[in-house]
Amino acid sequence: MPNIGIPGLILVLIIALVIFGPSKLPQLGRAVGQTLKEFKTSTRDIINDEEKEEAKLEAKEIELEKKN
Repeated sequence: MPNIGIPGLILVLIIALVIFGPSKLPQLGRAVGQTLKEFKTSTRDIINDEEKEEAKLEAKEIELEKKN
């Protein structure tokens, strides 16, 4: 996968500035930041839920082994 690099990043920022204007860029950046934060939180919650389910399954397996 090719890297964008500094010149590519500068080009993308200039195009965004032309399209959205200087007054909308902070709002756009804030929205992107909030979206990434929500995504990170939801993925962390999913991982924690899976770990809890695995722990429950292990506990049930231990109980079944103790009964036998």
